[in-house]
Amino acid sequence: MLKRKMQVILMERVEKLGQMGQVVAVAPGYARNYLLPNKKAQRATKENLAQFETKKAQLEATNLKQRQEAEFVAKSMEGTQIVIIRQASEVGQLYGSVRNRDISEGLTKSGFTVDKSQVIIESPIKTLGIHTVFISLHPEVRAPIGVVIAQSEEEATMKVASAEETPAEEVA
Repeated sequence: MLKRKMQVILMERVEKLGQMGQVVAVAPGYARNYLLPNKKAQRATKENLAQFETKKAQLEATNLKQRQEAEFVAKSMEGTQIVIIRQASEVGQLYGSVRNRDISEGLTKSGFTVDKSQVIIESPIKTLGIHTVFISLHPEVRAPIGVVIAQSEEEATMKVASAEETPAEEVA
């Protein structure tokens, strides 16, 4: 079976795909359903290539400004820990898991405006403890935050205190 690819110009850095300005071949569905509607890419036609070259300096300047703003926010997020209270079994296994939405809501309560799509969880959080997740503030900037999963506020306070004493605790 023949797999067709669509040529697109990336308008910003896309993780695991390429840098701004690169022409890459992607699956047509990925381009139609994600890259093109989210303005992360344009079809690689002669007209679009010429138009991109004329706008390249402006796009790079805008990208640089957005990146600097994201780095500023990342510095202010540094060391942030949010507490999420969940029910768990006696061995510390959660009934369910902690999702992106839970973390974005916790960050909103802490004073940061974060969409659930910006929260990057490397592996599902299904146990009590302190976990590290990343917040994608810009395609080139990620901020790590601590997520304390506990059954009560008191337990969360104890976990944070013990983690500060022994830095090599459970960090997923």
